[in-house]
Amino acid sequence: MLKDKVVFISGASSGIGALTAAKLAERGAVPILTGRNGDRLSEIAAALGGKCSVYQMDVTDNERVVQTVEAAVAKHGKIDILLNNAGYGKFESFTEMPIESFDDMMDTNYMGVVRCTKAVLPHMLERKTGHIVNIASMAGKIGSAKSTAYTATKHAVLGFTNSLRMELREQGIRVSAVNPGPIDTPFFSLADPSGAYVKNVSWFMMKPEYVVKSIIRVMEKKKDEVDLPKTAAAGIKLYQLMPRTADRLFGKWFNRK
Repeated sequence: MLKDKVVFISGASSGIGALTAAKLAERGAVPILTGRNGDRLSEIAAALGGKCSVYQMDVTDNERVVQTVEAAVAKHGKIDILLNNAGYGKFESFTEMPIESFDDMMDTNYMGVVRCTKAVLPHMLERKTGHIVNIASMAGKIGSAKSTAYTATKHAVLGFTNSLRMELREQGIRVSAVNPGPIDTPFFSLADPSGAYVKNVSWFMMKPEYVVKSIIRVMEKKKDEVDLPKTAAAGIKLYQLMPRTADRLFGKWFNRK
C-alpha cells in the first residue's frame, strides 16, 4: 500500500523520524529525509539503501523549507505523504523558563508544522491527493506541570490539524494526528536532563518501534487520529469529560517531572 509512495519527513535525523524512514523503506516507499544534522541524515540514508533523498533543513527557516520541498518535488515528481515530526521539549517550571524558550519551542513545534504544510500542500492540491500526518502528543490533550511551553505547542498542532482536516476533506487531502505519550527516544536528553521524569514514568514509556508501527498504520489506513498507548485513550476521554475530577485523581502522577 505504501510502495513507491514519496514520504517527506521532518526531523528525520534521529528517534521516531529516523525509524519511520527505515520502516517505510522496507515497505518500498521513498523516504525524503530532512533535518538539521546533515551528517546524521547521510548515515541514515546509507543504512537504508535503495531509493531515498536527503536534505539538510531547519523547519524554522521558511525559505529553506520551501526550497527543500521544491527540490524534492523536482526530483521525485510528487510528495504523497508529509510527516511533520520535527520538534523538541523542555520540562521547566513556568516561572523559571525564559520567554525566549516559549518563542523557540513554538517556532519549531508548531510553526515548523505550518511551514512544511504550507510548502507541500499546493503540490498535493494540484494532484487532488495527499496525506498530512502530524506528530502531536498526549500533552496536546492533557497538560501537566513543568510543560507549559511544550503542552501549548502541541495544543496548537492539534488545533491546526483538526481545522485543516475539515478544510481539506472535500479536496482529496487527508490530515491525521498521532498523539503519543512518553517514548524511549533521545527526546528526553534535552527535555529531562536530570532523568527524574524518565525514572518516574519508565513503566509507561513506549518503545519507538510500537509508535512507528502505529504511524505506519495511520498512513496505510488514513485514520484521522490515534492516541498512544491505546490504554491512554480512555484516560483522555475521562479528562475531557471530568477535568477537575481527573486533576484530583491523577494530577500528582502527571506532575512527576
